[in-house]
Amino acid sequence: MSKKIAIIGAGNVGGALEKGLTRAGYEVRTAKQGQIAEASTWADTIMVAVPFGAIAAVVAEIGNAANAKTIVDATNALTPDMQLAIGFTTSGAEELQKALPQANVVKSFNTVFAQHMSDGKVSGQQLSVFAAGDNAAARASVLELGRAIGFDAIDAGPLKNARQLEALGFFNIQLGYVLGNGPDIGFKLIH
Repeated sequence: MSKKIAIIGAGNVGGALEKGLTRAGYEVRTAKQGQIAEASTWADTIMVAVPFGAIAAVVAEIGNAANAKTIVDATNALTPDMQLAIGFTTSGAEELQKALPQANVVKSFNTVFAQHMSDGKVSGQQLSVFAAGDNAAARASVLELGRAIGFDAIDAGPLKNARQLEALGFFNIQLGYVLGNGPDIGFKLIH
């Protein structure tokens, strides 16, 4: 189990993941622009928690520090006007994998509102978190991170399933903010 985690992005998502992972016993460093390469070199696992439009800059700064490491893509592939940016023939996570071909990209945590990422619960009920990636060991390590935080961690199969996870993240935003249900909602897979 990787113990050193770099979180790229210091916003609500990055802060909540840092809180949950630190509580679970992981050593966590949060990195902003200019600190990304150093934190990525130090870490066993790198979590990307930035707006979708910032991915290219993050990739450029990570560079070879991502090689052979697990990259957790927690972003939502949305346009600035909050629409799905891509999704039928590829996903943001698949494009990240193409940009970092020597890394093991896993899509996860994007289907949960930030305020629930630190403990994996809404109103005391455990939420599901999904992990999709082509490398089975990387996917298993991300599932362990989810369980350590408090989620019911669900294996979502290969990275191409990130297309559905990104759509589910968009749907969560629609339910919460556009349709007026608020952010105290979340998904639970009954199994």
